[in-house]
Amino acid sequence: MERIAFKMKLKPGFVSEYEKRHNAIWPDLKQLLKEAGISDYSIFLDGETNTLFAVQKTETKAGSQDLARNEIVQRWWRYMADIMETNTDFSPISVPLKEVFRME
Repeated sequence: MERIAFKMKLKPGFVSEYEKRHNAIWPDLKQLLKEAGISDYSIFLDGETNTLFAVQKTETKAGSQDLARNEIVQRWWRYMADIMETNTDFSPISVPLKEVFRME
């Protein structure tokens, strides 16, 4: 099992909306993530900088950001684009993070 971490950026003033949308995550998106081998997916917020920190476990080295060609993911990205910093294809600007310490 691999662990993948990355950061994204939330636009100012949209914390509540971001939480609302994720609390009602689409069942087909959740199913897609599970089928892709992604589990134990958490997103944390640094409220001072509006930086989102995501970590997920995956059965492969591919994570949720690698599902760009899937129509469900593309719809989700468009749905979230008004409250996040995005690329021109509406994917969130995502910066991979290197693990520098781990304690089990």
